[in-house]
Amino acid sequence: MFRRTDTAATLATALVAAAAALVLTASTSAAAATAPGFLNGTDLPAHPTSAWYAGEITAGLPETETFCLDGVLPAAGSWHRAFGTEYDTGAVQVSVRSASPSAAARLVGTLERKVAACAADWLRTTPGGTASWQDYGTLPVEEGAHVYGVHTSIPESEPGVHLYGIGRDGATVTVVKWGQMGDLSQAPVAAFKKTTTRAVNKLNPCGAGGPAGRVGPWRGEAMPCVPETSR
Repeated sequence: MFRRTDTAATLATALVAAAAALVLTASTSAAAATAPGFLNGTDLPAHPTSAWYAGEITAGLPETETFCLDGVLPAAGSWHRAFGTEYDTGAVQVSVRSASPSAAARLVGTLERKVAACAADWLRTTPGGTASWQDYGTLPVEEGAHVYGVHTSIPESEPGVHLYGIGRDGATVTVVKWGQMGDLSQAPVAAFKKTTTRAVNKLNPCGAGGPAGRVGPWRGEAMPCVPETSR
């Protein structure tokens, strides 16, 4: 009697644990499925002496806040991927799935204003520093993208230059930041515009704005929907 009760209790506990594990696995798989498409290292402006190394696509924001965008990128619905080289050149992509296209459009506006004001904001908190910025214009991809450059320098230190590509596809927003030592004259603007266009095109490869069987910039042929990060 007692043995049967103990056995039943043990079985019930095992079934609950198995069910919990199944729910956890399903939740993890569902979360992974919601990640937008991301750039690969080969999509970034080529470095003259180093390959690009891509980190994992990770839920949430980067541990280190993105320069010029501190405090404005929401953690909810965000994913990121960091990139590095053997030298000082690095990049990061942060993408956010917003609640709606209108919410995504508002986020894009906030990000653009923050980057445009970054040089002036940085100067106010950096006595003796110099800074400048450049609006490199918009790009005709999905709901649009915008490219900016920011240069900062302080005495007795190497100057830094950053490029920002901000774009949207439906309710998904992405920001790509590229940076290295130098100034705006050394920034690979033309190549980075191609990177930004690629980043927006990759956001929803199997959803709205993606290549699911349509003819697009894939040499004119209709293609089955295969997420580009898995190719």
